[in-house]
Amino acid sequence: MPLALLALAVGAFGIGTTEFVMMGLLPDVAGDLHISIPAAGHLVSAYALGVVIGAPLLAAATARMSRRTVLISLMVLFVAGNALSALAPDNGWLLAARFLSGLPHGAFFGVGAVVATTLVAPERKARSVSLMFLGLTVANIAGVPAATLVGQHLGWRAAFLGVSVIGLAAIAALALLIPHDRAHAPAVGLRRELSALRSLPVWLALGTTVAGFGALFSAYSYITPMLTDSAGYAGSSVTLLLALFGVGATIGNLLGGRLADHAMRTTLFAGLASLAVVLALFPLLMTTAWGGALAVVLLGVAAFVAGSPLNLMVMERASTGPSLASSANQAAFNMANAGGAWIGGLTLAAGYGVTSPAIAGAALAVLGLGVASVAYAVDRRRATTPPTARDRIVATHVPQRAEAAAHH
Repeated sequence: MPLALLALAVGAFGIGTTEFVMMGLLPDVAGDLHISIPAAGHLVSAYALGVVIGAPLLAAATARMSRRTVLISLMVLFVAGNALSALAPDNGWLLAARFLSGLPHGAFFGVGAVVATTLVAPERKARSVSLMFLGLTVANIAGVPAATLVGQHLGWRAAFLGVSVIGLAAIAALALLIPHDRAHAPAVGLRRELSALRSLPVWLALGTTVAGFGALFSAYSYITPMLTDSAGYAGSSVTLLLALFGVGATIGNLLGGRLADHAMRTTLFAGLASLAVVLALFPLLMTTAWGGALAVVLLGVAAFVAGSPLNLMVMERASTGPSLASSANQAAFNMANAGGAWIGGLTLAAGYGVTSPAIAGAALAVLGLGVASVAYAVDRRRATTPPTARDRIVATHVPQRAEAAAHH
């Protein structure tokens, strides 16, 4: 695997850290800015909104640019957003800075995934994507706890300055390690990129992402009350348990990338099916401390096994505009985040119990399996459909023109 993937992973590490660190620093931010905890929670939503809006817009706007230049520019925007977050004088400025920080998130992963696949042989594409996303999963093990610790002891502004430093390191790594000759996008332009989004298989792949990862976030958004109220853990132990989720996610990410290179569709189905089973077992596992810890690890493994095949499937179905489609898939991940948390919250509000969001998540995973099955049926139908008369004419005449040109 080329060293250039390390540069992409460093950028992913910084993005993963800034995405999740706000959740651990909400009380500190709220106290410093004299706002309520629910108001501080809007800072998480502002970042997610930036991801959803920025992913397709920035990918489309940079369609004709060198992918190397795009990646570096996105990381510059990331550094600016986090530096402004550290310097924000009030909540309004911080909301705007968090939105700015989220804008490059989806486009970076989208374009980065395309670049990663161009750096390796075709049989290692999924593995290369998983290695880039390794930075995101490792951020949950090391980056988020470390930044939270810094924020709690030196102030929350120091945490965002630290993330900015990670971004600067990523810029240096991208400039040094991403090769010029393989980092240029084909001159397809915006129209060609947008045409990829008119494909039914692309939308089915995006729908699988929303449903499948909505299952994850339906449960993960409420994992703390499950661990404390059901499994019996003290609140001080939750940070360590969330690091266990990061360990599981890292294992699942690497496993999914390796397996998807051999059987992409089978790996996707297996990941979604195992996610449904794990979530359905949550009410049983969360009755004991050891079961709760096991549930957290298995949740990370099952969810992220499906991550690499989903990203690769979107890019392959959108071969005319992979950067935009891959970036749109990152927006779909964040829609899953918001939608899954909302659905899980509905079950709690209805009084179905502290582990009920996991059961809702299991239902969403089954829905994701259904959408993935429809996508598979559509692909098989298209593969077996005979070409149209126009296709036959083109196939017949193009070689003749080439042969005539060769004689001339």
